[in-house]
Amino acid sequence: MDMIPLGIPVPRDLSAGRPDVGGLVDRFGRVATDLRVSVTDRCNLRCTYCMPAEGLDWMPEDELLSTAEMSRLIGIAVAHLGIEEIRFTGGEPLLFHGLEELIGGAAELLPRPQISLTTNAIGLERRAKALAAAGLDRVNISLDTVDRATFASMTRRDRLPAVLAGIDACHAAGIGPIKVNAVLMRGVNDGGACDLLRYCIGHDIELRFIEQMPIDSDNAWAAQEMMTAEEILAALRSEFTLRPASEPRGSAPAELWTVDDSRHRVGVIASVTRPFCGDCDRVRLTADGSVRSCLFGAEEFDLRGLLRSADPEDAVDLAIAQRWREALWRKQPGHGINDPGFLHPTRPMSAIGG
Repeated sequence: MDMIPLGIPVPRDLSAGRPDVGGLVDRFGRVATDLRVSVTDRCNLRCTYCMPAEGLDWMPEDELLSTAEMSRLIGIAVAHLGIEEIRFTGGEPLLFHGLEELIGGAAELLPRPQISLTTNAIGLERRAKALAAAGLDRVNISLDTVDRATFASMTRRDRLPAVLAGIDACHAAGIGPIKVNAVLMRGVNDGGACDLLRYCIGHDIELRFIEQMPIDSDNAWAAQEMMTAEEILAALRSEFTLRPASEPRGSAPAELWTVDDSRHRVGVIASVTRPFCGDCDRVRLTADGSVRSCLFGAEEFDLRGLLRSADPEDAVDLAIAQRWREALWRKQPGHGINDPGFLHPTRPMSAIGG
């Protein structure tokens, strides 16, 4: 695929229209094989960079997909659209009571997809064993600091011990690899970056720092105020030696670095300053049944209406698969965060899924 600067792909000849292929191909030659499924927009934390202290207006219950409806869409994605990995997200997915059932159903699909979970880990201590038994392969845990007071300030909840207990439970249940996602905020938790890396190394966890993105519900994000990838790396290099990892990055969002010439690695996801849109292989399904081809995309494509129609199931499944393909064909070349006319997503992050 031809590329232009900042990781943005160049479209191929569109005169012939979408090729007659079964997978989720777009106009730039990218193929989506990684499905992010938001199972709920609800969350039990109130992270300052994500939502207000009072929370948000949650989606009405009758608009949310049921466990059976989510399972059916996941089955269509795997059987008809070439999806190879399912990541369950939220909001906070552990608030969804049918999570084990969803994971178990996905694990029975052929070909079996890789199954992962992105969570804040509150409640994971008591559910890790059941999630592993259902078929959960990997877990990503959101953790911005290991300082209890800073954690309480950033999340507006004093729940750090519960998160750390959830991490320990994942180790005990054999879920792995375990990865931690962290957002550094200038003057808030940036001074604890090295402490967080030391914790992750000591617990055999791969840490990924993520540049703060414009996903806050009050649209207060400003690029000049965020911690950039270069600043994150500089903070880590104050106490560690970092060298670029040798393995190819592929479609993974994180640039990886080995730490002190050991087997341990740390990643930086520089969505803003080093976009990787040209290698994106992700597609998102919201908790109310809409397809989003990009986290920051303006378009959504409703699948719930088709799913709940009275037409024969086989015909509906084929129609859903075709609408899904059409949604990905319209995917834009990049997220546009750095464009002067960039508009924040109309939905908050908790309603889109990570």
